[in-house]
Amino acid sequence: MCRRNSLFTRPLVIACVLACVCLLPARAGADGIDVRFLRALDGDSLRVEARGEVLEIRLIGVDAPEYRQEYSRKAKDFSQRFCQGGALRLEFDKDRHDRYGRTLAYVFVDGRMLNEDLVRAGLAVPIRVKPNTRHYNRFKEAEKEARRERRGFWIKGGLDMTPGQWRRTHRRK
Repeated sequence: MCRRNSLFTRPLVIACVLACVCLLPARAGADGIDVRFLRALDGDSLRVEARGEVLEIRLIGVDAPEYRQEYSRKAKDFSQRFCQGGALRLEFDKDRHDRYGRTLAYVFVDGRMLNEDLVRAGLAVPIRVKPNTRHYNRFKEAEKEARRERRGFWIKGGLDMTPGQWRRTHRRK
C-alpha cells in the first residue's frame, strides 16, 4: 500500500513544485519591471520605454528643483548620468500613478536607487506623499548626510524656496 501511494504522490509533488517555480518570476515581476532609459525630463522625472510603450516616470518620495530654479540643471544632469546606459529597474509602492497619469516609481540601476542618491547628493528633498512612503526614512537619512557633508544645495544651507514653494509662486501660464 505504501508503494502504491508513493507512485501517485510523487507526480503530484513534482507538479506542485513545478507550478510554484513557474509562478515565482510572475510574482517578482508584479513588484517591479525592467525598462530602457530614454532621458531625464528634470531631476525627479524620467522618460523610459517599457514593453514598447513610452512612460513618464515620477520618482517617489523626492522633490527636485524646478525648471529655472537654482540647482534644477544639476539635478537633471545627475539623473541623466545616473541612468545613462539604458537598463533600469522600476519598483512600485501602493499607488502606481499620480493625478497627472505619470507612473510613480523607485528607480534602480545596479542595485542603487536614484531617488535616494539624488537626495544624498543634495539635489532633491524628501517628501512624504501617502500612501507611497516605504522608503521615506531612507530618504530622510540621505538628507541628513547631504546636509552634514554640505553637498549640492546644502553647501549654501539649502534652497531659497522648496520646489513646492517654487511651483506655487511660479505658475505656468
